[in-house]
Amino acid sequence: MAQGSVRRLVIRGGAVSFDSQGDGAAVLFVHGFPLDRTMWRAQVADLAGWGRVAPDLRGFGLSDPPPGPWTIADHADDLAALLDELRIERAVVCGLSMGGYVVLELLRRHGGRIRGLVLANTRAEADSPEARRARDGTIEAVRARGSVALAESMLPKLLAPSTVATRPEVVGHVRSMIAGTRPEGATAALAAMRDRADAGERLGTIRVPVLVVVGAEDALIPPAIQIELARRIPGARLEVVPGAGHLTPLEQPEEFNRLLTDFLESMR
Repeated sequence: MAQGSVRRLVIRGGAVSFDSQGDGAAVLFVHGFPLDRTMWRAQVADLAGWGRVAPDLRGFGLSDPPPGPWTIADHADDLAALLDELRIERAVVCGLSMGGYVVLELLRRHGGRIRGLVLANTRAEADSPEARRARDGTIEAVRARGSVALAESMLPKLLAPSTVATRPEVVGHVRSMIAGTRPEGATAALAAMRDRADAGERLGTIRVPVLVVVGAEDALIPPAIQIELARRIPGARLEVVPGAGHLTPLEQPEEFNRLLTDFLESMR
């Protein structure tokens, strides 16, 4: 798995692109919405001593769009199939936001594949009726106006004000990821998030090591919700990162990598 360039594999009827680098025990990174695998580039580049795999979920980045409706469970099954193709029996799996929803579903459906979990800027509960209506409105906006509608509605909420003020390269990277999201991929993912099952009742049954990372200035998922998520998982580590909004690995990569490395080393 030492190869460092973008790779593509056909799994479950579609081509999935991914970055891979390094050798050793595997860490699988699962991006949020409406982003792609490059949100993890600081982690893929810097996490020495581990094999790193960061795929584009269906409909994002360079991966093929889904052939039709695609659920959170479908995304989880894609990840399990990717691990099969790469001959990775078990991995530490790190998911951010929507990636966290996928990771929790992967744990439910393919729990034997997971050595540990990193849940960043995410939640376990299903959408409320109000949130479901908001997803429907965003779907209609994307159908009418494309990915520009996502950039306008989401970019101001994804990053901490300090990031927007002082890190133009991060703002530009996030904007380019959103602009590169195909409308059909975005609408399928919005419907998948809208209809996902509630994972809260299963939190108390998690028996693998868990790290929960919270952006102190997260405007999309309030830190209190994420702190409660950690409290409900037996033995979970909780870390709140100052100066980060909803995209902690991008906004505070050095601190995120330090926390991640400490967690991974505890599992050696």
